[in-house]
Amino acid sequence: MSRADKREHLIDVAIDLFNRHGYHATGVDRIMEATGISKATLYRHFNTKDDLIVAALAKIDEAAREEMRTFVENASADPRERLLATFGQLEIWLEDQSFAGCPFMAAASEFGDDPNIVLQQVQMHKRLYLAFFEELTRAAKIPDPKTVARQFVMLHEGAVAFAQVLGAKGVAATARKAAEVILDTAHPAAEQRAHLA
Repeated sequence: MSRADKREHLIDVAIDLFNRHGYHATGVDRIMEATGISKATLYRHFNTKDDLIVAALAKIDEAAREEMRTFVENASADPRERLLATFGQLEIWLEDQSFAGCPFMAAASEFGDDPNIVLQQVQMHKRLYLAFFEELTRAAKIPDPKTVARQFVMLHEGAVAFAQVLGAKGVAATARKAAEVILDTAHPAAEQRAHLA
């Protein structure tokens, strides 16, 4: 196994362990046992366990945002429908058997007391996620796109929390209905402004 392959293997196994057991509860010994990689090799790739956590979160972030973007772009060419399509991708994730809640919120709950590199990675993910929704709302020519983007992100985040605690069935569909109300409220305002102009 090449050096690059060992690093990716470490990250992939760590993601699985962190999701199942938590960040603090997953020690270096457990990671070594699961990967078959020595402690010396682990620390050649990552100076600290926190560095490994950051790498794991970065990989999850990149994959999740790419999956969402691809799903939305394939769903429709219409900007409004692309916004609503985000709930289709959300439904797939929530109802997957591997769903165990948001790994970023889990990390924030364990590392949120003081500024640190893990919390910074969590904040970066949430900012990029919000920026994606701002891109979609601007494409849909929605007045005050930043506010509507925040509303959509809050619906997604709330759906994830609800699904983790009470079950995922129908959660994404319910969130989508709320999103439709937001869009129906936003678009008449846009039409009124165009008429007054």
